[in-house]
Amino acid sequence: MRDRRKTRQVMVGPVPVGGGAPVSVQSMTKTDTRNVAATVEQIRRLEEVGCEIVRSAVPDKEAVSALGKIVKAIKIPLVADIHFDYRLAIQSLKQGVAGLRINPGNIGGADRVKRVAEAARERGVPIRIGVNSGSLESALLRKYGRPCAEAMVESALGQLRTLEDMGFRDVKISVKASSVPMTVRAYGLLAEATDCPLHLGVTEAGTSWAGAINSAVGVGILLSEGIGDTVRISLTSDPVEEVRVAYQILKSLGLREAGPTLVSCPSCGRAQVDVESIALKVERGLAKFKEPLTVAVMGCAVNGPGEAREAHVGMAAGKGEGLIFRGGEVVRKVKEGSLVAELLAEVKRAAEGFAPPPKRGGAASRHGRGKKDKGE
Repeated sequence: MRDRRKTRQVMVGPVPVGGGAPVSVQSMTKTDTRNVAATVEQIRRLEEVGCEIVRSAVPDKEAVSALGKIVKAIKIPLVADIHFDYRLAIQSLKQGVAGLRINPGNIGGADRVKRVAEAARERGVPIRIGVNSGSLESALLRKYGRPCAEAMVESALGQLRTLEDMGFRDVKISVKASSVPMTVRAYGLLAEATDCPLHLGVTEAGTSWAGAINSAVGVGILLSEGIGDTVRISLTSDPVEEVRVAYQILKSLGLREAGPTLVSCPSCGRAQVDVESIALKVERGLAKFKEPLTVAVMGCAVNGPGEAREAHVGMAAGKGEGLIFRGGEVVRKVKEGSLVAELLAEVKRAAEGFAPPPKRGGAASRHGRGKKDKGE
């Protein structure tokens, strides 16, 4: 892992982006923004799983008029996603949104961008320059012959110059493509050219399975290179899954601690319980916990007891039964049918008494527990 790239900082409502702040997690509503009740309900579900910034499409004046009601009903900052009509951006600001996303490929000329920036500056609201490979300016497509990383970066920097020439610096940028290599190259070039905070993502990444893999590869490469200040994972799926995948990527790189980490064995011919079924049920049960506990679900005697002892809470299975561990000690033996309930009961006990260990070297294990910390 390289050190994180140094960037300027912008504030999206109360959430800092860039400038050394933790990498924030975003999503986008998939409801019709004009349906206030459905949109608020979806945002509240996103809040429950840790979403820190949410974006909604604003296709027309009716959607604009819904924004004010949505802003008042939610806890996290709302970003208005604007295409084609710059006037919708200005009207959205009047509704109290905390951020704007504009697309250089369709928002219009510099005069329109300046009018949006003037309105945003009056309210202290940042703008994201959101470039997508599928909607580049026609002049750039003629120049390069096709969408490519260089064209996306040129688009973003052109819009950035327009904003900075008028003294507007509360800017973050994204350069997204559905191609992982193109996305990685574009962000790499952009990181060399500006100190703006960067919003990472692979656009149109795919379904919850393929999209999660494509995003993990693309976003993971960039984050490991120290590039990226906020993340949105684009999935053809429930937006809650976007947030869960984003946090898992960040957790895997040691960039965020957000809720439990599940360690589960892949299972093999030695397993004598249904490891997959147990692991999936435990994973669902862990979703309500916020503490950064490590929970192990292991299926046999080879690595099971060791991993279970190393976790805050763990399970090591035998034939039709298993041992439950907490804080490195066996607390009881239970039948297979009770393993999930008993394991989650121990997770609850561990969460109620959880305190982050002091930051010091020495005796702490790889899961952050010293020898005297039994997860109580």
